[in-house]
Amino acid sequence: MLAIIAYDVSSNRARAKLHKSLKEYGLNTQKSVFECQVDRDALRVIVATAKKLLNPETDSLRIYRICSRCQKRVTVSGLGIKVTQMEFIIC
Repeated sequence: MLAIIAYDVSSNRARAKLHKSLKEYGLNTQKSVFECQVDRDALRVIVATAKKLLNPETDSLRIYRICSRCQKRVTVSGLGIKVTQMEFIIC
């Protein structure tokens, strides 16, 4: 599934750690937004990692699951890339 993950983290250190973690799962398409092609297990890991890093009183994490039909309707204006299918190579 394609998941859009957006975050707002007040701590520079926690934000950097979350950003680094999310880079393992997808593309950083906006400053605090990642587009990740993940399965349910990977999504659980992302949520568990975020819970360890985020302060629930000051920070937020939003995850939007995008179905394959809806992916075809995504539009991008201005700068940016449209993620349609990510390919992975395991060495």
